[in-house]
Amino acid sequence: MKSIVITGASSGIGKATAKHFAQQGWQVAATMRTPSKETALTEIDNISLYQLDVTDQASIDNAAEAILNDFGTVDVVLNNAGYGLAGPFEAASPEQIKRQFDTNVFGLMEVTRAFLPHFRANKAGMFLNVSSIGGRVTFPYISLYHSTKWAVEGFSESLAYELGQLGIQVKIIEPGGVDTDFSGRSLEMAMPEELPDYTPGVQKFMDSRQSSGLGSSTAEYLAEEIYKAT
Repeated sequence: MKSIVITGASSGIGKATAKHFAQQGWQVAATMRTPSKETALTEIDNISLYQLDVTDQASIDNAAEAILNDFGTVDVVLNNAGYGLAGPFEAASPEQIKRQFDTNVFGLMEVTRAFLPHFRANKAGMFLNVSSIGGRVTFPYISLYHSTKWAVEGFSESLAYELGQLGIQVKIIEPGGVDTDFSGRSLEMAMPEELPDYTPGVQKFMDSRQSSGLGSSTAEYLAEEIYKAT
């Protein structure tokens, strides 16, 4: 039975992908910050839940060790965990900027590092890194989110050459808009009242975003595409 590790599996693309791979007969390690809150995935036999916060190095190391001990072999790691910070760059606090990069870039890198020795020893394995349409083009007022996804693109493309000679594959998943809760709890707005100069532009952007159809894809569709990539 093949196996996959998924970060950010508590909702959206991660949760849909965990279900889809389980339906295909894979063994799934669904990781999330608070597994105790998850109910739906616990009802599926070949899905196991693990606590993993990509911004906590000890959490990453503990999860990787537990998964490898339980599964024996991991075939695929899906680096899916992430969130978006929106609003004018000037409005973002240093803490918000750090959180954006810790989650979308440095966390992805450390999860990759945690499983690399296992893949290298097996001379096989695949990292699937979730980037975005925002890793290829840019829009106003999400400069920090874009910068993390462009970083993921560059990191992944270079790593693919680096690891390819070792039998390890790296692929990028680039969703457009997806109909998940990303625009809800996974989207943080930086828009303090003391910067009203930006308000008209931000409002225009938000209005156009709602009417653009960017949320037309489903998490289930992305799960199928991710499965095809493996």
